[in-house]
Amino acid sequence: MNLIFERSHTGRGCEILPPCDVNEYPLDTKFVREKELHLPEISENDISRHYTELAKHAHGVNDGFYPLGSCTMKYNPKVNEEVAALPGFRNIHPLQPEHTIQGCLEVISLAEHCLCEVTGMDRMSFQPAAGAHGEFTGLLLIRAYHEARKDTKRTKIIVPDSAHGTNPASATMAGYSVISIPSTKDGSVDLDKLKEVIGEDTAGLMLTNPNTVGMFDKNIMKISEMIHEVGGLVYYDGANLNAIMGIVRPGDMGFDVIHLNLHKTFSTPHGGGGPGSGPVGCKELLAEFLPNDSIESKEGTFYLEKKEQSIGRVKEFYGNFLVVVRALTYVLTLGKCRIKETAENAVLNANYMMKRLEDLYPMAFAGPCMHEFVITLEELKKEKGVSALDIAKALLDYGIHPPTMYFPMIVHEALMVEPTETESKETIDQVVEIFREVYQKALETPEALHLAPVKTAVGRLDEVGAARNPKLRYVFEE
Repeated sequence: MNLIFERSHTGRGCEILPPCDVNEYPLDTKFVREKELHLPEISENDISRHYTELAKHAHGVNDGFYPLGSCTMKYNPKVNEEVAALPGFRNIHPLQPEHTIQGCLEVISLAEHCLCEVTGMDRMSFQPAAGAHGEFTGLLLIRAYHEARKDTKRTKIIVPDSAHGTNPASATMAGYSVISIPSTKDGSVDLDKLKEVIGEDTAGLMLTNPNTVGMFDKNIMKISEMIHEVGGLVYYDGANLNAIMGIVRPGDMGFDVIHLNLHKTFSTPHGGGGPGSGPVGCKELLAEFLPNDSIESKEGTFYLEKKEQSIGRVKEFYGNFLVVVRALTYVLTLGKCRIKETAENAVLNANYMMKRLEDLYPMAFAGPCMHEFVITLEELKKEKGVSALDIAKALLDYGIHPPTMYFPMIVHEALMVEPTETESKETIDQVVEIFREVYQKALETPEALHLAPVKTAVGRLDEVGAARNPKLRYVFEE
């Protein structure tokens, strides 16, 4: 399809702004562009067609199956959007006096209460804009805690080799050295290796449970105990909370601080560039370091309070408020019992799909799994030359989004599959047949999979070339 600049014709346009009803203010020349800004000149009809065509080329949860492992691409109920669009939420201004936004402050306070109950934390901040931002904020809390105690020798964060890639990146940004520890054959943390690296310089451990290979680490209480014994803190990456919410709480496993992905676990929009929300929760010992401002209440009135030892703001005002409204709507709609049922169905769907595929697709770890499972196609590549990338590209021709590829990195030729709880048995059965058909093609006509996809708007792309020589802007003819 043509770019919007390629649709442009000089002199064409559409009047969409009303006439100016105030006096024009001439900007100082130092603020004015020397060259006219390049904007497409296009009619409203062509604008509509252009973006409609773009939308048809995109694949989202509303289009079909989207089993992106470790991302929880679940369906977002429309009631969340309706509540977030209410004028009392939608039309507020962040600089309004507190007494004019009492309902909004109560929403954030109630969301904090509900999510602390789900996670076993004592306090929570909704300022972080996304999951990785939440990780970074959580690590700043850990650093502030040690610094307040004058315990400056703690310079290391321990991260399992199966962790999300953002974990070591966030720890490094927070000023820590990262110590990677290996996993055992069942995907759990190697306790012997952990024992070798912990000590007086340990600031904390970053972990998610279930872990990145979709398994629940049965030694989690021992792991937390080992870190606490040497004076460190335990950080929970909330990416996989969808499998256990309402069943077991990170706070009860010994975790001191946690970030959540509202777009993964609590059904707010995922992807598209934002806005996101990665709230950080913590136990009481870290609460005084949470970002300013915290929401407090006295005699039924809500107000914002600054903490003296706070790490300061990590984002403007109080985060992406309407995303929090969506998440709270989701939590209140489900209630205590159905939050648990959601997690149970996520685990059920993953195990059902894994069981129906394991006679063809080799599983990296023996089941049962939690909310996701990992396939390894290492032998298929050796025998037939068909890689995980080839299988993923072939799935596109069937109108479904492929699983996460080549992650976790400890599994060769990995495909990580997460069907989520919002998919029906009928949908999973259809997808299973597609996976099986693609595998048979890999055995019988492996060369055909090297060309896939062939039915999409564009075929197999030169991904290496795109990564090394990206074209990020349109070049205009002078």
